[in-house]
Amino acid sequence: MKDHSKLDFNTKCVHSGIDEYEYGSVVPPIYQTSTFKFKSAQHGASLFAGEEKGYIYTRMLNPTIEAMENAIAELEGGHKALGCASGMAATHTIFSSLLNTCDHVVCSAAVYGPTTTLLNTVMKRFGVETTFVDSAVNENVHSAIKENTKVVYVETPGNPTLCISDLEAISKIAHNHGAKVVVDNTFMSPALQNPIAFGADVVMHSLTKFLNGHADVVGGIIVVKDEDTYKHFRKTLNQLGGVIDPFNSFLVHRGLKTLGLRMQKHCENAQKVAEWLEKHPLVKSIRYPGLKSHPHYNIGKKQQKGSGGMITFEVEGGLEAGKILMNSVKLCQLAVSLGGVESLIQHPASMTHFSMGKEARLSGGITDGLVRISVGIENANDLIVDLEQALEKVNQANLIEEVV
Repeated sequence: MKDHSKLDFNTKCVHSGIDEYEYGSVVPPIYQTSTFKFKSAQHGASLFAGEEKGYIYTRMLNPTIEAMENAIAELEGGHKALGCASGMAATHTIFSSLLNTCDHVVCSAAVYGPTTTLLNTVMKRFGVETTFVDSAVNENVHSAIKENTKVVYVETPGNPTLCISDLEAISKIAHNHGAKVVVDNTFMSPALQNPIAFGADVVMHSLTKFLNGHADVVGGIIVVKDEDTYKHFRKTLNQLGGVIDPFNSFLVHRGLKTLGLRMQKHCENAQKVAEWLEKHPLVKSIRYPGLKSHPHYNIGKKQQKGSGGMITFEVEGGLEAGKILMNSVKLCQLAVSLGGVESLIQHPASMTHFSMGKEARLSGGITDGLVRISVGIENANDLIVDLEQALEKVNQANLIEEVV
């Protein structure tokens, strides 16, 4: 691979993971094959023994998948990456690689709902204990660590409350106690945040979101810092079997080429929409990392290169008002997921975070009236007009007294 270390991020997006290919192809070919032919019996034996580099079976490694992995590892500033069948397959692989029975995890309370569920069900059945904390407060992380804590798992900004955790401070706390720091960087993408630069040991993403960016792939990625960790994780992933396929890898690699440009537009649009929502009389509260009213604004400025495309807010009138809003939008689409070129709106308490249970949701700041918007790359004024007419429908419903 060529050295791209001195190149601009947008240039890296276009050229990372690209090698010289047969017939002069300028993009990685799709090796849509389950297995690879050996040159000889000795060649096959050498590959299985790890004495020679090559490909054996797509679950173990595939050149199309590897090209995508290399690209994301480079963008994140990591050593290597592992492509997974989904973000949850990536999360499961990480926990299975780093944890044993009787180990302990400290996890952000505001985290993707199924991550909480995985820790509270599958991992708990295997004897792993988890303490959930507001990781935006460093002392909470420090106080939660035990002698058997092996992983501090942080999602920042948190899903869906957009609380921001100090990665540098948390990494120092965890490492002082011998624990690994794992960061879910899905909301930011490598364009806006690089957790490894702040001390994180492992970074994961749902490829489904900003990295692919076009709502047509389900996948996950794990980025690690060194070869030993990579080999350990690769063995675990091969055994669990949650690997991504070549075609989805090809689509993700194609999506990466516009990542920097897309994230710039996501940030610009979300800033405009958030500033407009903050002034609207029907908006009870709002969180967006680019607003100075955000409680962790300064931390975000320190470790983020942009504020992202995610907004959460509460509408006066609670859950019923939120339902009217979501049922009334015409341009924003009512759907879960995020990070695509189209704007999506959803209700975390009844959708993405329902599996957590109400008590866990409330402890993570996920109230019943919370609405989450993934702001796309449409014209920002068009999005504002759509939200304005939807909020007018809320106003007309007369759910609260004296709506201005």
